[in-house]
Amino acid sequence: MQELVKRAIPLSTNHAIANAVKDLDVDVISAYPITPQTTVVEKISEFIAKGELDAEYIHVESEHSALSAAISASLTGARAFTATASQGFALMHEMLHIASGLRAPVVMSVAMRSLSAPISIWNDQSDLFNARDSGWIIIFAHTAQEAYDTVIQSYKIAEDHNVLLPVMVGYDGYVMSHTIEPVITEDKEKVLKFAPKKQYPYKLDPDKPVSIGSITPPEYYYEFKYQQVKAINGSLPIIEKTDEDFGKTFGRSYGLMECYMCEDADSLIMTNASYASTLKAFLPEIRKQGLNVGLLRLRVYRPFPLQKFIEYTSDKKNLLVIDRAISYGAPYQGPLANEISGAMVRSGLKLNLISVVTGIGQRTVEFEDFLALARLAHEGRKHEETIFYGVRE
Repeated sequence: MQELVKRAIPLSTNHAIANAVKDLDVDVISAYPITPQTTVVEKISEFIAKGELDAEYIHVESEHSALSAAISASLTGARAFTATASQGFALMHEMLHIASGLRAPVVMSVAMRSLSAPISIWNDQSDLFNARDSGWIIIFAHTAQEAYDTVIQSYKIAEDHNVLLPVMVGYDGYVMSHTIEPVITEDKEKVLKFAPKKQYPYKLDPDKPVSIGSITPPEYYYEFKYQQVKAINGSLPIIEKTDEDFGKTFGRSYGLMECYMCEDADSLIMTNASYASTLKAFLPEIRKQGLNVGLLRLRVYRPFPLQKFIEYTSDKKNLLVIDRAISYGAPYQGPLANEISGAMVRSGLKLNLISVVTGIGQRTVEFEDFLALARLAHEGRKHEETIFYGVRE
């Protein structure tokens, strides 16, 4: 343990991700600044300037172009990376579907931030949840260390010839992107041994020109989309094995979901990213209040790990789902709660689902608020509608 402490260095989540990109020897970085992700690509530019990373660094005029450049580089066989947040993420939405449809193994970090209007530069998860059906593998990190490790895992997953899909790594803007934590970075040679660059099987070659993504008539288009369905569903065991192999190699693994202090719990609170870290710290004190509640941390969101969800919730009474995005006009107005409701129907679970939206625009949520939410979960009263916790009416 002391040796691990000695190896740890102070990094924000943004800088942890930049270090992972360096250690993965990424070939092409397309960069456009937007708060709060800017220091990711800023730090990568420093690595290139100092000769610590030999890569093409493309300054683009928009986030739409940033992802366009990353897709193009990826399809030539280069290892490509970009980063984004909020309005920039929304601007590249068209290219999200093109990346997955072209089976480009791009990796992108998302420092999650609220969406305009009105303009807010603070954190919630509206941007990423808007993209949940874009065909990308989506993984949430709850610490800077996990973000570093997950970016490494993501390239191994994305470039697997049985997957060939882009991956986004989501984490909370400001709360994580700019917070310093101890992070263990690994030897570059060891990282590349774990996640070696793979020959892209359909790479573009000027000596053998082909057209990709061309207009496709109804007789064939549906089958292309179904191939994406098969690929993302089939990626789940590869994601799980990659994490297990990472644990064997580096001593850290995270699973598809994490159940914390939940073995003896009657009720669970489901959340992700920084709220999961905060709840981990608060749960011992919450338990002292007589509230028999555990944490179910969502890590892999797309593809959704249904069987793992069933395993962790089948013997529980209540599940309170915290959303930090709004699904306007939906039956439950938290997008994750809607998804969990569908998972319960499919699996036959009889959980009492409590949908809570909170923290929108980074509205402060403190210990007393988590205690109140834990009490809601513990009491298990029926709530037919989403609770907008902390809003002034």
